[in-house]
Amino acid sequence: MRRSLLLLALAPALLTMAGCRTLADAPASTPAPMPAQTPAVASAESAPANDNLNATLWMQRAVEYRGTAESVYRGAMARLDEALKDPTWDALPPDERTVPARGLPPAVIVDVDETVLDNSPYQARLVRDGAQYDEVSWDAWVQEQKARPVPGALEFARYASARGVTIVYISNRAEHLGAPTLANLRAVGFPAKDDSVFLGLGTFVEGCEQEGSEKRCRRELAGRRYRILMQFGDQLGDFAQIVANTPQDRAALYDRHAAWFGQRWWMLPNPSYGSWEPALFNNAWSEPLESRRARKREALDTADR
Repeated sequence: MRRSLLLLALAPALLTMAGCRTLADAPASTPAPMPAQTPAVASAESAPANDNLNATLWMQRAVEYRGTAESVYRGAMARLDEALKDPTWDALPPDERTVPARGLPPAVIVDVDETVLDNSPYQARLVRDGAQYDEVSWDAWVQEQKARPVPGALEFARYASARGVTIVYISNRAEHLGAPTLANLRAVGFPAKDDSVFLGLGTFVEGCEQEGSEKRCRRELAGRRYRILMQFGDQLGDFAQIVANTPQDRAALYDRHAAWFGQRWWMLPNPSYGSWEPALFNNAWSEPLESRRARKREALDTADR
């Protein structure tokens, strides 16, 4: 699922992401004298508040996150054998299936970031440094190959692989990041039979015109090679094409496919970033930060209006 959001910063039709900050807590009227601090601690204490602090901490420290992610993968594991036995079972949207699925070898499609690999340390650095996502820092993080497995993901991938199911990684990591991504995946134990199972942003798909960071063409390509038993992601666009990134159209797209979630499609939690955020301010990343934050505050449901 990552890094589709950056592209929306470059064109109105695309999705992107960036970090934001919350309002700082109001200081006490008569603050007590501060004890002596090291420069590092003083810098941390004076850092402005960041919208992503709680989200990142939840993903890193809360057992509730671990329990949620593991529940998703255990549920999928319990359905996998049923999907394997049913020759008509296919997890691609019908309009993305360009060749018959029957008789093709089985596979599952997984997004990479926050679906099978945990990049919360990168998010934590942005919070610590008061920074926002950018391509340079993101590429450097990917090259470090330090991402760890999302809870439950490795167990599911090994279970599927042991049954002859290929894991196909469709990611919005740029194509030039394929080698370090596969190296990271393999280093932590994920099956990757060859380099062809990584379909990054920029992958050429004959007969299909790529629309920004949308994954439709790459899903079609996977569907030409495999019968897709399941899809996993942390963004709605990991499963089906988002034509208009508005709250109303996103809700309608989900409703059309709601019955597949928990059956053929499996959603992982990600409160840290996603295309849901720019949908709240008309995808206008060019607006000032405080203007975007005001639009998000306006979207809050306080049940008093």
